[in-house]
This record gives sequence, structure tokens and C-alpha cells, in this order.
Amino acid sequence: MEIKELYQLFLQSTGVTTDTRKIENKQLYFALKGDNFNGNTFASKAIEQGAAYSIIDEAEFNTNNTCILVDDVLSTLQQLGNYHLHQVKPKAIIGITGSNGKTTTKELVHTVLATTFKTHYTRGNLNNHIGIPLTLLDMKTDTEIAVIEMGANHQKEIESYCNYVEPTHGIITNCGKAHLEGFGGVEGIQKGKGELYDYLKAHNGLVFVNGDDLTLSVMLRNRNMHDYISYGKESHNKYNSSILIDNPFLKIQFEDVEINSNLFGSYNYSNIMCAVAVGKHFGVTNQQIKNAIGNYYPENARSQVIERNGYQLILDAYNANPTSMQHALESFAKSSAKQKIVILGDMFELGEDATKEHQFIADLSEQLKFDKIILVGNDFSKTKTSDVVLKFSTTIEAQIWFQQQDFTNAEILLKGSRSMKMEKVVE
Repeated sequence: MEIKELYQLFLQSTGVTTDTRKIENKQLYFALKGDNFNGNTFASKAIEQGAAYSIIDEAEFNTNNTCILVDDVLSTLQQLGNYHLHQVKPKAIIGITGSNGKTTTKELVHTVLATTFKTHYTRGNLNNHIGIPLTLLDMKTDTEIAVIEMGANHQKEIESYCNYVEPTHGIITNCGKAHLEGFGGVEGIQKGKGELYDYLKAHNGLVFVNGDDLTLSVMLRNRNMHDYISYGKESHNKYNSSILIDNPFLKIQFEDVEINSNLFGSYNYSNIMCAVAVGKHFGVTNQQIKNAIGNYYPENARSQVIERNGYQLILDAYNANPTSMQHALESFAKSSAKQKIVILGDMFELGEDATKEHQFIADLSEQLKFDKIILVGNDFSKTKTSDVVLKFSTTIEAQIWFQQQDFTNAEILLKGSRSMKMEKVVE
């Protein structure tokens, strides 16, 4: 079946799904395959549960006229997302990637643009090869600007996303030490994230860049890119501002407005300024930008500041890598709290650098002289530390210890990779 024909079925449906556990009546079921499952085997079940059609790529499951056989289900889903994008024709498509801060930046950019435009953006963490086409297909026909987050853990991944997202504008938040194993080291990260710049240059797109970030500046210069808008603290940037307060919440001065955020730490400065720059470029007023950022509250354990039982909890446990961990610790060290406690969980996907990077974070924590340092996980347990550092192999062990403590008048930073589920420590 041609994509054009499949699109007509999509228009007649109630949407698409890849999960038979969540099927709604008259949806299109895309039978994706993974390492441990084969969606084709659920094609008939999907129809029984109300799906209008099952899109499959294995002939043996093509049992009736409600099954649509294609060469590759995933590729078809991506092509369909791209086809829908071409029917909607938003005036701008902003692609966002980076090692740290891309989700917060995406949320802020959307929040600012939504004051003036009909926007569509990536929900939650649907930023991979499946989530991105689903995001495109969820786009309403009156969308003016789309903000699409693109996560990646290996080279050529961003390049593949660009082929069906077709961004007109792009943002790389930074190139930190995330997914070192998959990218093949720091240079591999820069090359992989830089695939967004490569696409934009080839298609006359516009880049929003943190002009204070030397790595990003060099990446632009090496590509001889001139179509960019810079933001940051330094005066050479097109849009610049200064930090007024950075603990616990970040407050900045931009032109004639003071922007009060609900985000913790100076490391969120570039995320906020990116949203400011994007907003200014698209004609959003300073007051609208101020109000939008001021009314944004982080969720899902991303830089959340929570008052709890006599202590303040900074919950930043959605994800972690050496770069984001370092920035969080250095920002937290500036706190004026009577007692500063850090509870850190293992960082994953670091490959052969895991031992070195965990030791670096352990050493940094001691150097910053926090009142209590708690390290959780297998990698952190192997670090060499002084007696002031407590170590637990699991979050459950750390949770038991936590429940026995009195943290009155304390400030606690909780951070670790998603798989560690560090939020359980403080439940």
C-alpha cells in the first residue's frame, strides 16, 4: 500500500498506536518489533480490541483484509509521520537535541511560543525513532510551529530523524559526556549531535546557539555556518542577559525585564536564554516571554524544588551524566542552606569511561565539602572516597537509611540516571 493510501486510512481513524494494551476504537495499530517482542504476533488481537487496521511486515500474519502488509512497519510509521507533516505545513519546525537540557529547553521554547502561535511539541520523552513519528502524527492541522525533541545515543541517529522531521530551525543545547559508549567518546558525541547542524546547513536552516559555549561555536565555525542566532551572557551574543539570582531559583535580567523562573541552578541559564532567543526571533514580546517562563513549573523529577517535612528537596533524578552531574553539584554548592546533602545515583551508558567518570564525581563532591554525601549504585560503590562518604549498593538500602534521618533545615540534591529510580530514596 502506498503512503498516500495509508494516509487516507489514518484520516479516517482515531489515531495510531503501537501498544495493544492501550488500543482505542478505530485506531491504526503499527506492529513494531523489538529485541524481545514481535508486534506482528498481536495483529489479530489488536483488531479484536477495536483497531481498524493492523499494519504488519510479516506475511504469515496477513490473515484478513484488516491487515495491511508493508515492507517495514517502523519505516512506514516514519514515512507516514513525514507525510502528515507535509499536509500540515507548519511555518517552522524546530529540532532540539543535546546531551543535557534538551527536554527543559523544549518545554520552555514551547511555552514561550505558545503565547503567540499554535504550537505542537514533543510530549514527555517521546524523542526516539518511534516517539518522533508518533509526535508528528499527533500534530493538529492548524499547527504553526512544531518543536521536536530528538534524543540519540549513537552516530547517524540525528541524521535519520532529520530526514523525516525536516527541521527549519535547530538547537543543540550542548555536547556533554552522555552516552559515551554509544557515540564512541566525546568526539563521537560532537559528530553525532552535529548532524543537526549538517542538515540545517544543507537545507538553508537557522541555528539558535549558546554563543558562550566554545564547543558549539567551534562546531559552527568548522561547518562554515553563518545562519545562526546566538544567546548567552557575553555581549557578543545577539541576545544576552545577566544572572541576578541562581539559588534556589534562577532569576535573570534581559533587556527591560526581570525573568523569574522556577528552575534550580545556574546550569538552567542557557535553557532559559534559548527560549528567550527563539521567542524574540519569532516576535514574542518581552513581557510575554517573562510571563511564560515565570509560569513554567518543571515536572517529572527535572530540577524540581519541593518543600517537604522541614527540608527542601531538589529533585533532579530524571537523568544524569558526568556533565549534568558536575553542573548540578557546582550550582548546589552555592546554596546558603545550613546543611547541604547530596544523594547521587549511578550514571549509565559510559562504557569504559564509567570508572573514571564516577570517581571524578565522587572526588568533586568531597572537594565541594557538602555536609553529607551519599553515593548509590554499583559504580559509585567502587569509588575511592574518605570516611565522610556513605555508599549503598541499591536505592532500597539508601531509602532505609534516609527514613532514619532528621533533615530539618537541610537542603538535599537528589540526582542519578533514570534507571536508578533515585526518587524512591525519598519516598
